[in-house]
Amino acid sequence: MRFLLVDSIISLEPGHSITASKRMLGNEELFLDHFPGFQVVPGVLLVEMMAQAAGKCLVAAGSDRGWPMLAQIKSANFRGWVRPDENAIISAEISQNRHSFATASCSLQVNGAGVASADLLFSFVPRDHFAPGYTDTVLATFLTEHPECLPVGSE
Repeated sequence: MRFLLVDSIISLEPGHSITASKRMLGNEELFLDHFPGFQVVPGVLLVEMMAQAAGKCLVAAGSDRGWPMLAQIKSANFRGWVRPDENAIISAEISQNRHSFATASCSLQVNGAGVASADLLFSFVPRDHFAPGYTDTVLATFLTEHPECLPVGSE
């Protein structure tokens, strides 16, 4: 399984908010075991979806502080399930955005119903810790299609 848990970005206000989507296909290997006869996306992956979306929002702000990495799950609540082939809509609002950390309030919906929410804390890892030339392809695709969302001075 790959851990690319955001398929596309629907809307983005860099450093402030993001709405994204993810569909876990029914043939994903994880559904063989979670749970046989009642297949659902594990809660830990729902939190990771929210963290990846919030991270993309922070990266889009164009700061030189590094890549956001999930440092703490302050709270997480689950009120429903995401089943195979359902489209999850992920929203994140950046609550605090400081040089050394950021926080986000996130939610996840399926068919308009709230399924999960989380308050997350991010720290930042220097970009040179990542592979040379690493780029977030989902974010890069969105920003190419929506240049109005690029940080000022990065066109």
